[in-house]
Amino acid sequence: MPTVAERLGHPADAKLLIVNADDLGFCHSANVAVYECLRTRLVTSATLMVPCPWSREAASRYRGEDVGVHLTVNAEWDLYRWGPVTHAPSLVGGDGGFPRTVEDVWEHADLDEVRRECRAQIERAILWGFDVSHIDSHMGTLQIRPEFFDVYLDLAIEFQLPLRMVGPAAEEYLGFPARQVAQDAGAVFVDELVLVPGVGSRQVIEQRLAALGPGVTELFLHPAVDSPELRAIAPDWEARVDDHALVCQDGFLERAVAEAGVTLIGYRELRDLVREGG
Repeated sequence: MPTVAERLGHPADAKLLIVNADDLGFCHSANVAVYECLRTRLVTSATLMVPCPWSREAASRYRGEDVGVHLTVNAEWDLYRWGPVTHAPSLVGGDGGFPRTVEDVWEHADLDEVRRECRAQIERAILWGFDVSHIDSHMGTLQIRPEFFDVYLDLAIEFQLPLRMVGPAAEEYLGFPARQVAQDAGAVFVDELVLVPGVGSRQVIEQRLAALGPGVTELFLHPAVDSPELRAIAPDWEARVDDHALVCQDGFLERAVAEAGVTLIGYRELRDLVREGG
């Protein structure tokens, strides 16, 4: 079969890179940073956390950028909580928010409620005016457990959207052939996934970009601007501020992309491939 890169009209040896900014809507600091990153055109897509308190404000800033939905059934922070947009008792903890851990969701969530909640998140993003480009999963909750992955894949097929997937090397830790299942279902997804590890990530990014093979790779960041709000709610605030800086302030990402000789694309190209029957 032709590769995703070939189906997009690129040579088989092309190195294509999607740079995604996760957690749009998480807080005001994230909204400011994500849109700044998108407008540099170095970050080529983002994903919206619909249940979060600042998601509606994120929608008000939208100007047609490549934005998907970060399907969210967890709220991991102790001092900052959010919960379902639907009636989903199995997804609500004692304080009214989503479970903090992935394991808690896996152990207690009703799959029908998960499906209804995630569908509602996509539909709400569309209602708010987003031209939704793809889906992924906050904290990987829907990606790495088979019965939850079924929901994730079904929604990708239903809405004709590409989806984030772990790379082939990481798949061996899942215990099930997620990539083959998704391919057999007709889903479109990237070939590799690169997580930026936080503060001090520049060397890792340089090494991973320099070593990229042919195909489509997604690199994802969590940018936010420094603020009292961010410092109060996010223990990893320094890493988020650093992600914003490497895109918008010190020119690092622009240099790294140029030196690696990669071609930047967004998820919208993959979505159009899905909808054109490619």
